[in-house]
Amino acid sequence: MKQAKNKWQWLPKSKITNENVTAREKWLGYLVGPAGALLLNAVLASYLNVYYTDVLKLTGIWGGAFLALFPIVSKVIDAVTNVIMGQIIDRTRTGQGKARPWLLLSAPLVAITGILLFTVPNAGQTVQVLWVMLSYNLFYSFALTIYNMSHGLMVPLSTRNTEQRGSLSVFNNVASVMISGIIVALIFPMVVLPAIGVDKAKWITVMAVISLLALPLTLLEYYFTRERITEETADSAEEKLSIAAQLKAVLTDRYWVVIVLYFLIYTFGANVKNMSLVYYCNYVLGTYNDGITQTLVSVIGGIPMGIGIFAVWPLAKKFGKRNVTAVGFVLYVIGGLVCLLDPKNMTVVLIGQFIKNIGGLPCAYVFAALMADVLDHMEWKCGHRVDGFSASMQSIIITVCAGLSGGLFNLLLSRAGYVAPELIGGETVAAVQNAATQNVIVGCFLGVEILTGVILIVLLLFLNVEKVIHKEQAEIKARQKRQ
Repeated sequence: MKQAKNKWQWLPKSKITNENVTAREKWLGYLVGPAGALLLNAVLASYLNVYYTDVLKLTGIWGGAFLALFPIVSKVIDAVTNVIMGQIIDRTRTGQGKARPWLLLSAPLVAITGILLFTVPNAGQTVQVLWVMLSYNLFYSFALTIYNMSHGLMVPLSTRNTEQRGSLSVFNNVASVMISGIIVALIFPMVVLPAIGVDKAKWITVMAVISLLALPLTLLEYYFTRERITEETADSAEEKLSIAAQLKAVLTDRYWVVIVLYFLIYTFGANVKNMSLVYYCNYVLGTYNDGITQTLVSVIGGIPMGIGIFAVWPLAKKFGKRNVTAVGFVLYVIGGLVCLLDPKNMTVVLIGQFIKNIGGLPCAYVFAALMADVLDHMEWKCGHRVDGFSASMQSIIITVCAGLSGGLFNLLLSRAGYVAPELIGGETVAAVQNAATQNVIVGCFLGVEILTGVILIVLLLFLNVEKVIHKEQAEIKARQKRQ
């Protein structure tokens, strides 16, 4: 393999020097390193809206329109910055890769802007609204965009060895599913939320600690990852395709179109479910911050995610990543339907969530490996890699879905008559929500993912890139030797 020229001499060098993926690369670069930023993002995905509705009490501003519209408008800005960032990554040429340098920059930015999200001043409504909009966009449209896009390319650019790449995909998702899941889904509802209630000062303290934790861990991710695929062409003057040419290339390839649609539909369904989880446990299945309901749903439903660390990749190697994922979504839908049989019955819901999360295992652990196969296929097809462009699309989908799901959910809550809790005598007192509000919450938590699961099963029937990927990778290597 050619050695990359270090064109940016100031960049710290990777600690990974092996040609093959190593154990410390898996554990430090793909498991421990990403845990900080992913934890912060997961906490925000589940609880930032709670902070807006219950602590800042923004639900009724502009007749409910503010919390419905501002996330959507913000994601339009985010979409633009994602396109720009994708092109910047594709045009970055350093001895440390094209995506990894941006991990380094994102480390302090994510920490600082994460804190700003919660330090909304005790001022008039106009000041609060402006602060929320500005801090939200600084975090999501700027800092997190830089992190997400560079982090998202670590697995696809790590190696062409599909088995090693699959292993990295599993470790990468363990960071999100297990580490953030334990804290976000267990510790937060059982310990943190009952302790902080709707006390703004306590929220700021907790979120500042989580935000600052992302800084050293993201640096760890930078030091213990390596872009072996980028290094293959580091010494060549590769012609860069225009955005129009990249767009034409990807839109005429069925594998790329299918996996992007797959990611879009799955992300939207997951965002709506995550947004409504806290409300579902507080107002439908249990009582407000009771410390046990959300914990039970997360523990029983999340047990399969721990098992999946050991089970998913062997099954994917034997039966194929696409096939195992499709079968998983069948269970995903069945589990959701079980929950709908009696959405207020704890036993029924726990059984359904257990089945559902077993079905979600393959998607959680092997998506990055499937995406990497598609990107290699695109390189074979058009002679150029479209990593940055594809990362832009993934990040746009993540941000747009977050905005749409948040705006839709808040609009439905407002229209249904949601009543925020009050801080009375230092104690949090929650209202009993009306039937319309409870129906909205149930539909968002259970109904949306049943529908998206059915659509995903159909889409996966068309994603058979694994049949051709080894042959195409061999042809790519042959081309490189001739150049």
